[in-house]
Amino acid sequence: MKYDVLPNTLFVKNRKKFTTQMRPKSIAVFNSNDIYPISADSTMPFEQHSDIFYLSGADQEETILVLFPDAMDTKHKEILFVRETNDHIAVWEGAKLTKAQATKVSGIETIYWLSDFDKVFFDLMTEADTIYFNTNEHYRQAVETETREDRFIKKCKQDFPAHQWAKSNPILQRIRGVKEPEELELMQMACNITEKGFRRLLGFVKPGVWEYEIEAELLHEFVRNRSKGFAYTPIIASGNNANVLHYIENNQQCKDGDLILMDVAAEYANYSSDLTRTIPVNGKFNKRQKEVYNAVLRVKDEATKLLVPGTLWAEYHKECGKLMTSELLGLGLLDKADVQNENPDWPAYKRYFMHGTSHHIGLDTHDYGELKTPMKANMVFTVEPGIYIPDEGFGIRLEDDVVIQESGEPFNLMANIPIEAEEIEELMNS
Repeated sequence: MKYDVLPNTLFVKNRKKFTTQMRPKSIAVFNSNDIYPISADSTMPFEQHSDIFYLSGADQEETILVLFPDAMDTKHKEILFVRETNDHIAVWEGAKLTKAQATKVSGIETIYWLSDFDKVFFDLMTEADTIYFNTNEHYRQAVETETREDRFIKKCKQDFPAHQWAKSNPILQRIRGVKEPEELELMQMACNITEKGFRRLLGFVKPGVWEYEIEAELLHEFVRNRSKGFAYTPIIASGNNANVLHYIENNQQCKDGDLILMDVAAEYANYSSDLTRTIPVNGKFNKRQKEVYNAVLRVKDEATKLLVPGTLWAEYHKECGKLMTSELLGLGLLDKADVQNENPDWPAYKRYFMHGTSHHIGLDTHDYGELKTPMKANMVFTVEPGIYIPDEGFGIRLEDDVVIQESGEPFNLMANIPIEAEEIEELMNS
């Protein structure tokens, strides 16, 4: 890891929030992610499962967290199992966590080697009535690969068929959605690193540059500021590429007169930021580009004001649709007949703005968080309206990350990142 050691007080608080919502005589288990193979002896870089990181701070493969608040032996109320290191592993892979280091990272006193898991777990299950399984129930999930968590659940059901089963996910959705002050600081750090990358490329972009060169400039700035890199696969989309919502090839040359839509941001300590900016290749918006740009910016600013405690996510998106409809009418992209005759299930504005305006963000870019209950203070959402016009050869999206406040407008974690068209032009031409 490149980031500074985090205070384990955060993970102590997170575990307490989880365990207070567990049933009596229940046990919860959380597994780290696998290291996924590519081919031959190659693997993908390890990425820790966000749930075990959230609850323990352990950023290492082959790690298991067990929470058992009603354990008869108090030392077994919280247990972290970690991979035992040796001289061979230390030489070839680098040293792994010692038991003392695992305690320092997590705040958990009882640390066992992973080789002890089966024996200890069997003993604990004789005391428990219910086991919480950590299934992935995110509304966007579409996972086809069997995970370490999946294999554990399958084996546990075979070995302990008389136990009751419960789901960790509803608890995690409730508690992970509302951020602790320490988490907001980490997210602000990620946003600050993203700002440095964006400012760097404003002096770099010019006609003839390639999308992948912009990607490289950003990665350089992110890594040199102790991020491991991009929070998600970067989108550097010039010209009509911007009208492909998940364009990630980043292999085209940027032409004079075109716009570049960049949906790209840094992570820090596994926490994500999520930024989108659209800039002119030559440093100057033309009249039509600026009209559309300012329309998107107005929608973003007004949509941000709607993110207050008590707001319902579904209703919020309906209101954002009304804001966008008004702007599209003003731009001449829609007329009154389009709106009057629209399909309520696919409103007229969706022709030019087909995605949602906001999602939770945190440890995951599309983070856990309740969507069917009223919004709460310290939830963090993106705000990312866009207008996409293939017939005119460009698309514009603008995105910031904001924290809902107890009262007043949300706090913008990206307030220092240039967004006004005139400021971007000035910086690109300075």
